[in-house]
Amino acid sequence: MRPRVGCQRSASVFDTHKITKSMHTGRHGQAESGLQPGATLQNRYLIQGVLGVGGMGSVYRARDMRFPNVTKLVAVKEILNLAPDPAVREMIVKTFEREANILATLSHPAIPQIYDYFTQGDRSFLVQEYIEGKDLEAYLADAPSLLAQEQVVEWAIQLCDVLSYLHNHQPDPIVFRDMKPSNVMLDQHHRIRLIDFGIARAFAGGQKGTMIGTEGYSPPEQYRGEASPAGDIYALGATLHHLLTKQDPRLEPPFSFGERPLRRLNPGVSTELDAIIATALNYAPAERFASTLAMKEALQSLRRTRTGLLTQKFTNLTAPIEPGAGLPVAADPGPASGAAPAAPPPVVVAPSGEVEPIWRFKCEDEVRGSPIVSGGVVFVGAYDNNLYAIDQAKGHLVWKYATDGGLPGSPVAYEDLVLIGSEDRRLHAVSARGGRIQWAYYTDGPIRATPRVAEGHAFVGSDDGYLHAVNLQTGRRAWSAPGGSSIRSRPAVSHERLFFGTEAGEVYALDFSGEFRWRFKAKRAVTASPLLHNGVLYVGSVDGVVYALEEGSGWAIWKFRTGRAIISSPAVLGNQIYVGSADRNVYAIDLRSGREIWRYETGDQVTSSPAVEGDVVYIGSVDGYLYALDAATGRLRWRFRSGGPITSSPVVVGHIVFIGSTDHYVYALSA
Repeated sequence: MRPRVGCQRSASVFDTHKITKSMHTGRHGQAESGLQPGATLQNRYLIQGVLGVGGMGSVYRARDMRFPNVTKLVAVKEILNLAPDPAVREMIVKTFEREANILATLSHPAIPQIYDYFTQGDRSFLVQEYIEGKDLEAYLADAPSLLAQEQVVEWAIQLCDVLSYLHNHQPDPIVFRDMKPSNVMLDQHHRIRLIDFGIARAFAGGQKGTMIGTEGYSPPEQYRGEASPAGDIYALGATLHHLLTKQDPRLEPPFSFGERPLRRLNPGVSTELDAIIATALNYAPAERFASTLAMKEALQSLRRTRTGLLTQKFTNLTAPIEPGAGLPVAADPGPASGAAPAAPPPVVVAPSGEVEPIWRFKCEDEVRGSPIVSGGVVFVGAYDNNLYAIDQAKGHLVWKYATDGGLPGSPVAYEDLVLIGSEDRRLHAVSARGGRIQWAYYTDGPIRATPRVAEGHAFVGSDDGYLHAVNLQTGRRAWSAPGGSSIRSRPAVSHERLFFGTEAGEVYALDFSGEFRWRFKAKRAVTASPLLHNGVLYVGSVDGVVYALEEGSGWAIWKFRTGRAIISSPAVLGNQIYVGSADRNVYAIDLRSGREIWRYETGDQVTSSPAVEGDVVYIGSVDGYLYALDAATGRLRWRFRSGGPITSSPVVVGHIVFIGSTDHYVYALSA
């Protein structure tokens, strides 16, 4: 994959007279790259190379030298302002400042973070998160055939989610105005990232502005200078049409989608998806979806239908289905497919509300850590000392790698490596393809924590009382920072800091050089991993309290008390966080006030951490069940019974839930 950044391309701008032609980015007449490798900006950003060159400047890969002990990469977007007309120069500066100001107010997983903004002479610079991946236009060009509907629907749901976030942004809703495949990246974790906010603007109903956007994707009203959320819905429909047909709308007459029926160009598209995209592409804004949320709900409904919710077919069942009944138990090696299934088998729901797994895989001992999924393979560690690679689609063994100790934590995938800590005191890095050891890093105590990968390093705690920073290329120590006691918490990472808890109840904030910034003391151990969201660190403690700590100082904003210890790590959706407690309950807590919204009682302790996908919270319990709960109400949607306590945390990928159990099995279930 080639690297891209949050704003690699300048926006395309057009009107009937082409009066803003100087703002257009194309392949010809591009600006020369002005900064050479080795140049330094602000005595901080060391230029390493050029990522792209546009009509008015370049985008560079740079290293942030404020963190000398780790390689922290950033993307630096440059605008070269040499326009002779003072009014044009002022417009260029204001456009660039608007992009910086908009990005500074946004916090969403699909939107790249902004770190810095400054001007030097005739150049302005925007420093952003560096993203490894490729845009969807490049992905489509590289695809040997038409893309699968299921894949495009997943991307569309994610795009609806981020557009809905922008359209409901407070205090000012934001209209993106330039949705197209080249402005959507697929990062190294296969997540959608929305890039290039150069022409995004705050929405005010009734106002008109510049005729701006990209021909072929922009709606008719945008040609008249009218930008609204409905315009983003149209552009999303045009983007989906392009992805499903490989027919570039920029090469066709504007607004001619009706003359190029989707199913004629791609017969594999369902009539339901055809109708959804046709609604989004309606010429009249009022005839499109009322909101991106409404479009997302239509896509989710289509996904549920396609995956086959067959509840009614089983209404005549009189007894619960035993987990795994009639299913193959994968114990012998089988061929690795290397890809997720196009559509998983249906959720089979018995009258008891329990479901049947797609497959189950038997390990030789308990599975306590969470599985991960990467490249069509499920990776999971077990207490039989083995790291397993399991085919995601069929549940067959691909390979296994043996350590000399139990594996209580979860693996982490990074490029072609899989990392996992072991009670043999080592952090193991093995090849994702073949399970061969690449390097091992030794500590002075068992590693029961899950590593965090960031800035070219793995950060992992050990029972030796240190947080270790390990270079991912060499497996060598960059630094180790003392925590005073065993560290079993997985660090959270921001642009400039690391956050982790210790078994002595300390929560620490470090910078990337390993220097301490602040410390917070809970009453008992902090085994749970902290969650950083919108400048607030949320972390649970064995003292039974969830703490909301201010990111910069560690000051406690609020505390939420449960009935017993918290080992569960929180997850967030919208304005709610979700966490389990040893008091048997799963809690939904208001992010702003720390007040309880709902709780759901299970049959035993909840030490599993929740996974949130769509509008569902998935979490395991020591009572042996995996629960699927409605995120808004806490209502039970379904549950799955394993053969032993579940302390593993679920992971959801491609509308399939993967979970381990102390009954020695890893299960795949339709979400």
